[in-house]
Amino acid sequence: MAVGGALTYLTQRTTQRAADRAEEQRRAATLAEERRGEQIRTVLEFVRFALETEGVAHARPPQWEVGDEWYRTARPAIDGLRIAENGVHLLCASGLHAPTTAYARALNQAVWQEGAGTSLAERLEPFKAEFLAAARRSLS
Repeated sequence: MAVGGALTYLTQRTTQRAADRAEEQRRAATLAEERRGEQIRTVLEFVRFALETEGVAHARPPQWEVGDEWYRTARPAIDGLRIAENGVHLLCASGLHAPTTAYARALNQAVWQEGAGTSLAERLEPFKAEFLAAARRSLS
């Protein structure tokens, strides 16, 4: 009977270990999916603010002053872009950091500085394309 009891114990212990491993794998998969969802939301938030900031840059008047109507639109767009950029740095893969920062800087310059003879699209498109490509790689 002692041998039968030992076998029962070993069988139960093995079964419990397998169940524990399966539960840990399920938890890890759930956590990974939650993190991926959070990263997707973070990237989309950055894209939303990037598009808003691009719109502000397109609407930039030839002459503007701190406090005028355009500035009161531009300042929150840039602030939101910076917050979203920091979210990407905090929550997303490091391969996305440099393209995000480069795109945010290009947008910032497009909002506050004259184009020096180049169109807004010419100045932003390379940075936008690199950011989007990096985001696709990061989220796949």
